[in-house]
Amino acid sequence: MNVDDVLDLETDDLGDLRSPVMLIGLTGLFDIGGAATTAVDRFAPADSAITVAEIDPDPFYDFTQERPQVEFDEGEVRVIRWPENRFDVVHGRGGRDLVVLVGVEPHLYWRTYAACIVHVATELGCEAVVTVGSSAEAVPHSRTPLVTGSTTDARLARSLGIGQPTYQGMTGVVGVVQTALGDAGIPSISLRVGIPHYLMNAEHPQAVAALQTHLAHVLGVPVPDDEGELVDEIGRWRSLHDEVVENDTQLQMYVRMLEADHDRTAEASIPSADDLGAQFERFLDEQRGDD
Repeated sequence: MNVDDVLDLETDDLGDLRSPVMLIGLTGLFDIGGAATTAVDRFAPADSAITVAEIDPDPFYDFTQERPQVEFDEGEVRVIRWPENRFDVVHGRGGRDLVVLVGVEPHLYWRTYAACIVHVATELGCEAVVTVGSSAEAVPHSRTPLVTGSTTDARLARSLGIGQPTYQGMTGVVGVVQTALGDAGIPSISLRVGIPHYLMNAEHPQAVAALQTHLAHVLGVPVPDDEGELVDEIGRWRSLHDEVVENDTQLQMYVRMLEADHDRTAEASIPSADDLGAQFERFLDEQRGDD
């Protein structure tokens, strides 16, 4: 099986893209609370996105694990919704166009799946790829979540002041994708936000907002228009999270410990969103000069 067997890409009427960057969020192991895919999806509203490519789900999933959904389309026609991996182009986001993939982490054929992403990024001339994740961590819900970044590209790591991965062991499909991008000479950066592990089954709009802020600065694009709605959701879910903690004395003590740890380490975290965005843009300018 190769890319041509599973990827449907149509760019004939697309035209030239302005300094495009690909943005990826996948449901699965590294999308706790749906924070990552929600943040990415908000940059590609349906009324302004143009679908240019789709990956056929059939070879990539164990459908006893990732089951398709039965729905009624417009209340009349019964349809089956399969796991979707769709590439949308969003024009007019600041000074660049975005290529956005919100998909589902595949179970099988990861190398072919990664090759599809590399192919789309190459065909559309993407200058870089940004992957977004959210993971369960020992962090307090009562603090603004920290966003951490890493890249396998040594030059990009130096430019942005972020780390290169040091983890050894089992990896997710994003790790495979980043390696494939590196082999193809396409710079990539991974942004990840921590979700309180004691509330991992809840929603975390505060984490969505943190990722969204960093993405907006890194990509040099405005935050989505409905930011006020997200602020309301942050307040509502913060009250629900507080209520859970207030009803558990041991959990209260644990959260206070996490708060102290968080406050000690906050200063040593990833560069600010403003700094990271400026450094990323300088890196891309240098890349264009090299080319």
